[in-house]
This record gives sequence, C-alpha cells and structure tokens, in this order.
Amino acid sequence: MRIVVTGGPDGQVLLSLAERGGAAGHEIVAVGRPELDLAGDEDAIGRVIEQAKPDIVVSAAAYTAVDKAESDRDLAFAINGSGAGAVAKAAGRLGVPVIHLSTDYVFDGSKPTPYTEDDVPNPVSVYGASKLAGEEEVLAASRNAVILRTAWVYSPFNANFVKTMLRLAGDRDEVGVVADQRGNPTSALDIADAIVAVADNLGGSDESALRGIFHMTGQDEASWADFAERIFTTSAAAGGPAARVRQISTSDYPTPATRPANSRLDSSKLYERHKVRLPDWRSSTDVVVRRLVEEGRSL
Repeated sequence: MRIVVTGGPDGQVLLSLAERGGAAGHEIVAVGRPELDLAGDEDAIGRVIEQAKPDIVVSAAAYTAVDKAESDRDLAFAINGSGAGAVAKAAGRLGVPVIHLSTDYVFDGSKPTPYTEDDVPNPVSVYGASKLAGEEEVLAASRNAVILRTAWVYSPFNANFVKTMLRLAGDRDEVGVVADQRGNPTSALDIADAIVAVADNLGGSDESALRGIFHMTGQDEASWADFAERIFTTSAAAGGPAARVRQISTSDYPTPATRPANSRLDSSKLYERHKVRLPDWRSSTDVVVRRLVEEGRSL
C-alpha cells in the first residue's frame, strides 16, 4: 500500500510511520513544505496530493504551537482547518481514504470521566478550535474519512515531553511538573502501528462503521508528573539521566493557552470497530526511554 503522509520530514508520526509502516511492507511517501503548503491555495494542495498517487492519505501535518496559536489564530485555522479540508477533498477526488489526526484539545477538560466520541467538543484554546474546524472540514469533504483523536504524543524523534524531561534531568536534580492535568501518554510508534492497521481495514472494506471519529491513545491514564516519574525511573535503570519530580499545579506554570485538566480519551470504540488497541502507556514509555538512552539521543 502506498501511504502518503502530509507533514515535515522530522514529524513524530511521519518518522514513526516510515519505521513501522515500512517494516510492515508499505510504501511511506512524505509530502510537506515547500511543495505542500496547507496555508496556501486549495488547488495547489490538491495537485500535490494527486501527484503523490496515494492508495491512502494520512493527514498528519498541523500547526502545533499551542501557545503561539493564541496570537496567530488566522494561520492556525488556515493550516488546521481549511488546509486539512483541502487534503481530504483531494483524497475524495482520487477515491481513496483519508486518515486525519486530531487532538484531545477539542474538549474543555471539565468532564470528570474520559471523553467518548459522543461527547460534544468545546475547545478552550485557539489550537483546539482550529483542530475541531479541521475535523469538520475533513468529514464534510469525504465520506471515506477517519478522524483519529490522540493525546500527549511522544517518540524517539523530534521535540517532545520525554526528550525534554531527559534533557532537564541532565543538568538538574529536581524538575517541577504539573500534577493536576490528567491524560493518556501516547507513543507515536504505537500511533503508527494503529494507523497502518486502520488503513488496512479501510482498504479492505467499504463499511461505514469503519469511518468517522475515533479516539486513539495509550491505555490507562497519568498526570504529567506521573509521566515524568516513569521516564526518570526507566532512564535511571538504563543508565541514563534522572531527577526528582516536584509536583506543581497548573497555576504554578501559566501559559498563554488553556490546557484541559482532563485530557483522558476513551478508546474503546477503536477496538470495537477496528480491533485496534494501543499498549499501556507505561510499557510504551519504557520502550522509547530505553531506546533514547541506549542511542545517546536523550537531548
């Protein structure tokens, strides 16, 4: 299968797909800037997708600077909203499925239990609102679309929370980490495996139940402080950097964009429809941390 993935060459999901999808025998083709500019002309976006000759499109490119988006609303909506819609329209014209990646930030975090796909989104940041706009654009553009909402993504690649914690542990004994936000840490390597499985299902069936919105996160939940403690414990056991975690509150670490206090997503629908379930976040964190330490890429 020829899987065309939108996004820059150093994207976590793209690099994970190149590794895991390639190992599964699929051809992974990346399309990104400057050739593909999601803030640009819709027809130009369509031509790039069409020229890539996909069997399926993975719409992974996004404006992800959550705090910067608060003062850069137009660009965030252009890329995450209309740009995502243009990619889905191109896939629709080609008659191929599109898998679009979205986020837990479409919710406000006020629900006391994990969010399901039936819960009404209510984003509290520009980033979250722009990603919700993208979901709506994609679903309006193609009936052959899957929205995969994920959260707290990390990997051996590019910048992410795991690598930041390891870098900080390299030059200090204690790190303050937010303890009153809870979610599902999710490895991009696991995301890649899930995307490949969903893509195979879409290619093999026209069933409408396989399309639509799905939540896709690592199993079980954690606070950011819990996540950091696991990172340091695993790193220390592997001979890497570690630090004490000082639990702090969201109010101790103010940011321009509001983060949901509850980012937990219920991923049971993905298993019911696609038979895809991501591993427990702890085991996947261990895999990534040990790999970074062993490869000397913890910074």
